[in-house]
Amino acid sequence: MVSLCHRRLLHVLGPSSPLLTCRPLLRVPCLMKPLVVFVLGGPGAGKGTQCGRIVEKYGYTHLSAGELLRDERNNPESQYGELIGKYIKEGKIVPVEITISLLKREMDQTMAANAQKNKFLIDGFPRNQDNLQGWNKTMDGKADVSFVLFFDCNNEICIERCLERGKSSGRSDDNRESLEKRIQTYLQSTKPIIDLYEKMGKVKKIDASRSVEEVFDEVVKIFDKEG
Repeated sequence: MVSLCHRRLLHVLGPSSPLLTCRPLLRVPCLMKPLVVFVLGGPGAGKGTQCGRIVEKYGYTHLSAGELLRDERNNPESQYGELIGKYIKEGKIVPVEITISLLKREMDQTMAANAQKNKFLIDGFPRNQDNLQGWNKTMDGKADVSFVLFFDCNNEICIERCLERGKSSGRSDDNRESLEKRIQTYLQSTKPIIDLYEKMGKVKKIDASRSVEEVFDEVVKIFDKEG
């Protein structure tokens, strides 16, 4: 039986190509599907900090939904920039079609550059039921979700961390009013998604109120076990 990759090569090169008629047949590796870990938790739970460490130790590619949206908002050529800015300022969740298109673009570009780079940390997504349904509809069969890494942290600790970060981050949403809105959005919209994955046995929960080092020790235990 001719493999899918071989059929694609036949289409591109033609059946008489010496690359295909010589023995043994040239084996062309199929692109692997993206292997995804969703990273969730309230604003200020330490998702970005821990993702940076996971990338360094385990070679994952970190995709922050929030950063991708902020970059797109700041891109003067983007047709979505103004709309994204409005949602972010109000602490609301950006329409799923925009977020998934940005995530998929980044995954495609990463794997096009290096087919072996197929492990991704997707930070801050899915943030509500609409996000999850959009992901399942768009990415079904195109990516595999390994598990959800959930950084559980007290809301007030999260707010204090973000206020401290806001002194140097320059982020317009690192102020108490926006943070309280984001916390409410998280509790109403994102926490039910975490609960849903927990019922599926796919949540790895970490107490994120502790120090960066203590939290990462727990992260290492999870990733070493998951392989």
